[in-house]
Amino acid sequence: MSDKNTPFFVGYLAVPGGLRRFLMVASVLVIAIFAVSGALIGSTQDAPPASGFRFDYGRQTVTGVIELTPYPLLRVTEGNDLIKPGKTLMLTSAGKSGVDMRAMGLDGKLATVSGVILQRGTIDMMQLRGGGRGLKAAEGIAPVMETEQLGRWKVAGEICDGKCLNGAMRPGRGLAHKACANLCLLGDIPPVFVSTQPIDGSDFMVITGPDGTRLPTMSYDYVGQFITLEGDLERRGDILVLRMDDTTLELTDQ
Repeated sequence: MSDKNTPFFVGYLAVPGGLRRFLMVASVLVIAIFAVSGALIGSTQDAPPASGFRFDYGRQTVTGVIELTPYPLLRVTEGNDLIKPGKTLMLTSAGKSGVDMRAMGLDGKLATVSGVILQRGTIDMMQLRGGGRGLKAAEGIAPVMETEQLGRWKVAGEICDGKCLNGAMRPGRGLAHKACANLCLLGDIPPVFVSTQPIDGSDFMVITGPDGTRLPTMSYDYVGQFITLEGDLERRGDILVLRMDDTTLELTDQ
């Protein structure tokens, strides 16, 4: 036989007093559990250093020479208060896609770009606005851009995608980090090698395949893992480009 004093919820009636108290306590507990869980999960993530990434400079517009390395770069010739001439920017689109198709035909030519700067340490990337507002040919004759050869190096570190590393995502570790980076690289976002020690003053460098070709497909298996490899290094403006020798790539314990 049912107890007539047991509170029972009916949608179109007021919540019984006893049940109201239970629901309030349960709601507070659920919110508290989610808040504590979020704080605990957040505390397990690597905190970026004080000089970590920046993604808050707002929209910038500059002009320079497009280079396909084979990943699109802009060698700035007419900058602004933030981006000075001599700066080199990696280029990307929104989401996990590069600007290869948009930059095609502009190799070695002047172009004006507009977008948001992602910055980490000594390396910068611009996420372009859509269509002609983000990338368009500029009038004038493109100056010859110098490239300084820095010889062959053996380096240790990991291959990442340039966009997440520069601040679009918080750099992480493990399978999710590797999968995220591979999706970006498959979308033609420029790959970056993160060195465990500064190389000629920089911890970051654009990495390509041998002779400046695309990153070899075999190297995707090693993305997000500690590796060593050898390659020829060159400086383009203020950015380093490493042409990896894929036959020297090895996994390391750390």
